Amino acid sequence: MRAATDAPARYPDPAIIVLDPRFEKLVLPLAAVERLATGCRWAEGPVWFGDARYLLWSDVPNDRIMRWDEITGQAHVWRPVSGHANGNTRDRQGRLVTCEHQGRRVTRTEHDGRITVLADRYQGKRLNSPNDVVVKSDGSIWFTDPPFGIIGYYQGEKAEQEIPAAIYRIDPHSGAVDLVCDTVNGPNGLAFSPDEKQLYVIESRARPRNVLVFDVSDDGRRLGPQRVLFDAADGTPDGFRVDVEGNLWCGWGMGTPELDGVRVYSPRGELLGRIALPERCANLCFGGKHRNRLFMASCTSIYSLFVNTQGAIGG
Repeated sequence: MRAATDAPARYPDPAIIVLDPRFEKLVLPLAAVERLATGCRWAEGPVWFGDARYLLWSDVPNDRIMRWDEITGQAHVWRPVSGHANGNTRDRQGRLVTCEHQGRRVTRTEHDGRITVLADRYQGKRLNSPNDVVVKSDGSIWFTDPPFGIIGYYQGEKAEQEIPAAIYRIDPHSGAVDLVCDTVNGPNGLAFSPDEKQLYVIESRARPRNVLVFDVSDDGRRLGPQRVLFDAADGTPDGFRVDVEGNLWCGWGMGTPELDGVRVYSPRGELLGRIALPERCANLCFGGKHRNRLFMASCTSIYSLFVNTQGAIGG
């Protein structure tokens, strides 16, 4: 269902811009960008629930989690007080895992609705404001912890930073919180490659901003030295996901309107194409019956686009 204020679809959609011939194989000539919902202040952290055919996402400043229903095409408030939730994902048991700015914690929503705190401290000190989160196939939970949610009262509550920004891993068996990297300047979005041998992380406080890549140790618990996959030049990458072929679909924006939307890169950091949106895209996920529908959380709205690939499992 297209929003009533949207223009009719046009095929092929001029918002889908091919910059490398390889991108033509990833998009569909008879699919167009659709706006599914609007009315947010800062939409973030979309996550798909295929078993019930709905999308959840965070509206961070409004302190709520929203839900869009694929069957009815309607959106409504799902969790009216979310702790200024930001990033979301699902674990391998289908439970919602959420980064909360206000509680400075990572939580899990159990199947019966109870909320379990998975991490709120490291070595006795409070986390900053967990930002984005992914779950590995072994059940371990990896999240970034920059201070963005405690620098003011818009996306959380102003507070003192007790520990440096870092990337953490929550052990699936013991629940121990381990620091895996504290050398990234403003760690933001993160995602594993399909084989989980690499971890990609947005370095959002570098100038220019970088997309970093780390090799994951054979035991799946540690990271090798960071290296720059590519720099964003004038753009601002935020959240992203990886498809089954290892391409990175990155939320993008700021600067000029021409930067707003999604940019798609090969596993080697080569720009393949972009999806132009009328708003900056903060984060995205794959969903739908075949994981071939891209959902894009973009400032005030949620957009979608059917594509000719699938999201990697766990993203």
